[in-house]
Parts: sequence; structure tokens; C-alpha cells
Amino acid sequence: MESKSFKQLMEKLDALSDYVSSLKPPAVDESDDWVDSHEICGFLKISNRTLQRLRSDGKIAYSGIGGKYYYQIREIKKLLRERIIKSTDECLQELIAHHKEQQTKR
Repeated sequence: MESKSFKQLMEKLDALSDYVSSLKPPAVDESDDWVDSHEICGFLKISNRTLQRLRSDGKIAYSGIGGKYYYQIREIKKLLRERIIKSTDECLQELIAHHKEQQTKR
């Protein structure tokens, strides 16, 4: 490769690198995060049986891995909005804050 061609290539790579560095990271939406049953029950002050009943009745979407169930925060918000779960927004905000704290520790 000629020296001139190499320099042009490096200039283009530097410009591309600068452009990528200038991009803002996408906004993180906590609604896509997954939390486990234990966290939900503790923060929303509901029993594990209540959560199991919601799963059985098809009122909440979940994913099961190795006998443990996980739920997206958006599903919890939906239950609160529809008043299926009688809890407070403060409890939900505590759950989200606790979940973020746990993620940073990992």
C-alpha cells in the first residue's frame, strides 16, 4: 500500500472514529429490564402466590429459566395502571431504583 493511500485511509478512519465518539448513547428505558419474582414481591408487597395466580390467569407475561420467573418492568407498570395489583407508584420506583443499583454492582 502506498504511503499516500495509507494516510488517506487513516484520515477516513479517524473521521469515522470521531463521528462514532460524538454519538450519544441511546436512552435506557428501564421498562425493558427484567426482574425476578423475589424482587417484585418484596417491593410491591404482594405474595408469591398472588404473582403465581397472575401468571396462571395470563395477566402478566413472564419468562421462566431454571424454575425461576422473570418479568419485564413494563408488565408490572401495566398491572398497576389497570389496578390489577394494588400497590403504589413509590413501590414501583423503589423496585426500579433497587434493580438499577443491582445492575451496577454486577
